[in-house]
Amino acid sequence: MITSDEIKENYSKISHNVESICKRLKRPPASVRIIPVSKTHPAEVIKLGHIAGLNIFAENYAREIRDKHKILDELGIAQPEWHFVGHLQTNKVKYVAPFVKLIHSVDSAKLGREINKQALKSDRVIDILIQVHTSGEESKFGCPPGGLPNLFEELLPLENIRIRGLMTIAGLWGNKDQVRSEFMLLHDLKDRFNQDFGINMAELSMGMTGDYEMAIEEGSSMIRIGTAIFGRRG
Repeated sequence: MITSDEIKENYSKISHNVESICKRLKRPPASVRIIPVSKTHPAEVIKLGHIAGLNIFAENYAREIRDKHKILDELGIAQPEWHFVGHLQTNKVKYVAPFVKLIHSVDSAKLGREINKQALKSDRVIDILIQVHTSGEESKFGCPPGGLPNLFEELLPLENIRIRGLMTIAGLWGNKDQVRSEFMLLHDLKDRFNQDFGINMAELSMGMTGDYEMAIEEGSSMIRIGTAIFGRRG
């Protein structure tokens, strides 16, 4: 199993890379948040990450994030900021609503309404990002760009969720120009809907271990990094 020192070193490398990229782009380094993705790793790795100084963890399975949250409580470890980055089924929202800080992957009005309902039950307001399907790959989830106006119309009135921005998972094309075009599209969509709806979404969650430099170049404010921080499971 990876050690806390290795996690700390890996995170530091990513952080330094982000600082260098931002310096080149004349962006403040603080304008890009690294979101460590601990999915599929055991709760012990969360504990080691906590020791290493990480205070955000992202998961993509509802029961897994619920169980890890419970284990940290039982261990007396201060809860980090939890993000949910995977496809979320409406019947699983109840597992994450009591504590999750940000859900990156809202792709339908039905899901948004359920998050709002469960947030109300927990007396919370939950921040969300709308996941946009930019790649056209059938295996990817997300709202198609053409469906965004209707989705915004349905979600904006809900009082227990806040739309903070957009998220995408770039296609596995092996074509950097194609990936860059998807990041550019997401940035353009954010600007367009801020103007059209008179809102102020600030966040773009795009970029992972293999493409985060390009994502930052195209305006990403959150990069989701798993393997480069925690290594491969097993």
